[in-house]
Amino acid sequence: MNFDPIKLELYKNILTSVSEEMGVTLQRTAFSPNIKERLDFSCAVFDASGQMIAQAAHIPVHLGSMPLSVLAAIEHTDMECGDMIILNDPYRGGTHLPDITLVAPVFGEETSGRPTFYVANRAHHADVGGMTPGSMPLSTSVIQEGIRIPPVKLVRRGELDTDLWELILSNVRTPTERKGDMEAQLAANRIGERRLQEIVAKYGISEIQTYMQELCDYSSRMVKSFLREIPDGVYTYSDFMDNDGISDAPIEIRVAIEISGDSAVVDFTGTSEQVKGSVNAIYAITVSAVFYTFRCVAGVDVPSNAGCMAPIKIIAPEGSVINAKFPSAVAGGNVETSQRIVDVLFGALAKACPEKIPAASSGTMNNITVGGYDNTRGSDFTYYETIAGGMGARPTCDGIDAIHTHMTNTMNTPIETIETSYPMQVEQYAIRHGSGGAGEYKGGAGVVRSIRVLTDAEVTLLTERRKYHPYGLQDADSGKLGRNVLIHDGKEHPLAGKVTFSANKGDVIQIETPGGGGYGKTKGKSL
Repeated sequence: MNFDPIKLELYKNILTSVSEEMGVTLQRTAFSPNIKERLDFSCAVFDASGQMIAQAAHIPVHLGSMPLSVLAAIEHTDMECGDMIILNDPYRGGTHLPDITLVAPVFGEETSGRPTFYVANRAHHADVGGMTPGSMPLSTSVIQEGIRIPPVKLVRRGELDTDLWELILSNVRTPTERKGDMEAQLAANRIGERRLQEIVAKYGISEIQTYMQELCDYSSRMVKSFLREIPDGVYTYSDFMDNDGISDAPIEIRVAIEISGDSAVVDFTGTSEQVKGSVNAIYAITVSAVFYTFRCVAGVDVPSNAGCMAPIKIIAPEGSVINAKFPSAVAGGNVETSQRIVDVLFGALAKACPEKIPAASSGTMNNITVGGYDNTRGSDFTYYETIAGGMGARPTCDGIDAIHTHMTNTMNTPIETIETSYPMQVEQYAIRHGSGGAGEYKGGAGVVRSIRVLTDAEVTLLTERRKYHPYGLQDADSGKLGRNVLIHDGKEHPLAGKVTFSANKGDVIQIETPGGGGYGKTKGKSL
């Protein structure tokens, strides 16, 4: 090793701080509660080849998949100084359509030739068109889910392409909000570009590029060291998603993790074929889930960059629900299937290194979208949120109540924000006591979120773990299933896990989220 370890640590933090400042800029300048309150966005820095070098602690499902967006931008466009690429097409670098990504090249000491770095950010927009408000429909084709944007230049040499801008805004239900959020994304990338140029001016391009590669190599060595601690062997696990929202058939996610020395092969052969409904995940989502899982178990000290995946090979059969082909519907794959992929990965690793692996968490992002016409403001509105659940119990302590886990890392939308931004009223927001699995260590509890609509509205729910419980480990109980209810005229009407329906003014939508699984046999109790 011919590098200075102190400089390595300094560059890790310098580059991470660029991503973090981009995130602060995006949050503070965004219009929508989904971005400025829930923080449903991610920012990262990439090297000249598109390798992720540094990321802020934002959304795991965004960050692990964003490198493929940057690569798509590099492959499909010739970028010049001042350019900005926009994309959301899941089959050309995106994940699902509400996640709009902006990629900007950063030139070092010269503005001609090849970019020296790239910065990128991804934000979930509360509506991008499609068949239902919120753009998270029970669709059967990606065509139904909203406007698709391939990797194209939104900004050329510093000048906004106003025709493309207007085309995008003309295909969404809430153009003013979308305009504000995309302007915030533009500003975030400009901040990232400016900071990297300042770093180059201070330290020189050669040293920065050297330490970028050293950071990746360092992460790779740390992951390899962790893999060597696991006994060689093949560790398998499978679990099921409830259904795809179109049929009631369960969907199996199956994995075999082969550990051999300091490398791993993650093989999803045997997983269900892609389905008709919208829970199909594209390959980038699967990569993201694997990245997240191994990054978690390798330890918090591992710098989060492309080097983490160097020792790991992924086999994801094309045409399966975890590597879907166009034109499969994918709105729910990003949010729901990603969670189940993590569940099966942890389930397999629990056989390999049980002292490191928690029981299953709630296993769903509990997506709710509500849209309609707000008479008070005289305009359309779209509300989107993911709702927390229970964290699985850990080998040494209880799980955490009412928290977003795994592939989501968002905040909740404050009650005050919901009630001032939308024609809705929060009737109840509480911990769902007793929903965590029993065990030596109990699983975390889910939540109850009850929302009254103050105008007629269209509602879509994309939720999981309504049929298959979050598993416990080491003879502990599973977490309690989630439950969706519509309360109309004081009467409860059970709702399916995935459903679109028209709510009348005064109706209450109640989401009861799953708890996490327990860990270890309860003393004095046969489980």
